[in-house]
Amino acid sequence: MLRKPMALLKKDFLLEISYRFSFFLQFGGIFFSVVMFYFVSVLIGESPTVQNSLSRYGGDYFSFVLIGIAFSNFLSVGLGSFSTNIRGEQMMGTMEAMLVTPTRLPTIIISSSQWSFAFTSLRVAVYLILGAIFFGVDFSKADVLPALAALLLTVIAFSSLGIISASFIMIFKRGDPIAWVISTSSTLVGGVYYPISILPDWLQSFSYLFPITYALDAIRLALLQGEGYSSAVGRDLTALIIFSLVTLPISLLVSRYAVARAKKDGSLAYY
Repeated sequence: MLRKPMALLKKDFLLEISYRFSFFLQFGGIFFSVVMFYFVSVLIGESPTVQNSLSRYGGDYFSFVLIGIAFSNFLSVGLGSFSTNIRGEQMMGTMEAMLVTPTRLPTIIISSSQWSFAFTSLRVAVYLILGAIFFGVDFSKADVLPALAALLLTVIAFSSLGIISASFIMIFKRGDPIAWVISTSSTLVGGVYYPISILPDWLQSFSYLFPITYALDAIRLALLQGEGYSSAVGRDLTALIIFSLVTLPISLLVSRYAVARAKKDGSLAYY
C-alpha cells in the first residue's frame, strides 16, 4: 500500500538534492527572512498599541510574525505544489503513463506532493529553531499536540484547495486564478503579518472565510500561550475540520472530472 507513495517520495527527494546549491540556499533565505523581521519587530518596539493588539498571543510581535511567516509556507505549498507537479509530469510525458497503471488517482495526486510538504515541514522547523535559539522566542509554554492537530487540518484544507487549483490547470492549460485569489486574500486578511483585530470590522468578517485565519490563531495560542484544547483553540480546530470535510471530497470529485475531461480531449499529456 505504501510502496508507490514511498517510491514517488524517494524520486522527488533524489531530484531535489541533485541540485545541492539550490537545496542549501533555501535555508540561507530562511535565515535572512528571520533576521529581517526581527529588526522590523525592534523598530515597532513595545508600544501600547502593539501590546494591546498582540495581548492574545503574549504581546511580542516577533514571536507572532515568526509563526505567521513559518506556517504560511503550508499555504503556498498546498496551493501550488499540486499544479506545479502535475505540470512537470505533463511536460515529461509521465502523467498519462501513470494514469494507465493500476494506481488510484488520489494516490497519484497526493503522492506527487509528498516531498513538497516534507521539505516545507523541515523549513518550518528551521524557522522556529532559529527564533528560539538566536532571537529569544519563548516556546517554554508550548502545547505541541493541539498545534500538530491544527497543522494536520491546515494541510488537508490547503491541499484540497490546491487540488482544485491543479484541476483547473489540467482542463484549461492556463494560469490558475483560484490559487492567486486565495493566496493573496489569505495573506491580506489571514493574520500572517499582523493580527486581524487591527482590520476594519467588515474585513475581519471576511477573514473568517479562510482556513489560514483559524490555523494561525490555533497554532499561536498553542505554541506561545500553551492554551491546549481551550475553548478558543477548540473553535479554531472545529472550523478547520468543517473546511476539510467540505473541501476534500469536492477536490477529489473535481480532480476526477478534470482527468476524465483531459482524457476525452486527448490533452492529458500536454500543458
